[in-house]
Amino acid sequence: MSHALEKPMNERYTGTAITLHWLMAVLLITLVGVGFYMQNLPVSPWKLKLYSWHKWAGIIAFALLLVRLGWRATHRPPELPATMTPLMRLAAHAGHGLLYLLMLAIPLSGWLMSSAKGFQTVFFGVLPIPDLLSKDLELAHTLGEVHEVLNLLLIAVVAGHVLAALKHHLIDKDDVLTRMAPRHGCRQG
Repeated sequence: MSHALEKPMNERYTGTAITLHWLMAVLLITLVGVGFYMQNLPVSPWKLKLYSWHKWAGIIAFALLLVRLGWRATHRPPELPATMTPLMRLAAHAGHGLLYLLMLAIPLSGWLMSSAKGFQTVFFGVLPIPDLLSKDLELAHTLGEVHEVLNLLLIAVVAGHVLAALKHHLIDKDDVLTRMAPRHGCRQG
């Protein structure tokens, strides 16, 4: 039987959804941290190496996002708690939508910025990724600012996401946090 949009057998996310969630969380935290760290370094071989690693990790994050979107489109997540008000439900869906939008927009803005700077990305030093724009340093500067603002917005939205999960766990005492928590023996698929 197809998994497409089936209601889950329990109120936990699938093992695949949990794995993708936490891989993305670690990857995004690392990308944002390294991104802000390398931004103000003087030009050096170390900075150039960090930029390459950052771009490669950004490509991996973008690919994982596509896998995650595909998984989400074919596997219905657990229902939100019945105790949530319509406004809280709207905020939860809007927050998740914004997270997905930012996870899409940030690597694209980085790719555009790198293209406009005239620095082609070569994935793991082997696979050239085509530039999306011609070299234009003024546009590259603007795209760099866009990339930074999107990352600051991501930090704010992730903070709201974490606070909402903690509120559900500590105040509402429902299973919203625990159903995404890694657990030995969680349902695979």
